[in-house]
Amino acid sequence: MFHKEGGKIIAIATSLTIIIFLVSHKLVSDIIWLEKGIQILTILFLILVLQFFRNPKRIVAINDNHIIAPVDGKVVVIEEVYEEEYFKDKRLQVSIFMSPINVHVTRYAANGIIKFSKYHPGKYLVAWHPKASTENERTTVVIETKEFGEILYRQIAGALARRIVNYAEEGMQVVQGEDAGFIKFGSRVDIYLPLGTKVNVKLNEVAVGGKTIVALK
Repeated sequence: MFHKEGGKIIAIATSLTIIIFLVSHKLVSDIIWLEKGIQILTILFLILVLQFFRNPKRIVAINDNHIIAPVDGKVVVIEEVYEEEYFKDKRLQVSIFMSPINVHVTRYAANGIIKFSKYHPGKYLVAWHPKASTENERTTVVIETKEFGEILYRQIAGALARRIVNYAEEGMQVVQGEDAGFIKFGSRVDIYLPLGTKVNVKLNEVAVGGKTIVALK
């Protein structure tokens, strides 16, 4: 299964693959190794595009006492920070870095109501850069939850990312684990939790979106 955000790119990549196959066969069919080499490289490119936009179906164990990982990737930050955009106070930040080979679907980390949703244009620093959270292209979304109060997650573009898709709109009732958006080509997601929240992951742990419990009551 592929994410709907990849439909156009997948169609273009598939069309280019077919065209390159036909052209290479016509122009260099007498040089077998060259023709096959071009075709193999083209297939590998198509496979990379397909794997990037894959959207595996995951059964989420919905639980108001859990904050689940919104994305696949490696946990790179667990620390207390000052959140200056919305809360304007100290929060517990958990950041998950996605490499280009990770699934890039963003899922809602908790049940609740969207209280805030805003897009920010910005730079394209590497996603692990300390200033990426405040200077890169990003979206900020706040969910009011039953057990944790308001939590914030931020989709952040990386050096390769050039489009963030965010489905969250203020006033929406959202369900834990459902599709919240997509970030194209490498990025990270920051989660801001109330101080004192029990974190259930460790640095460098590999999180699975919709499955890994990031925090719990």
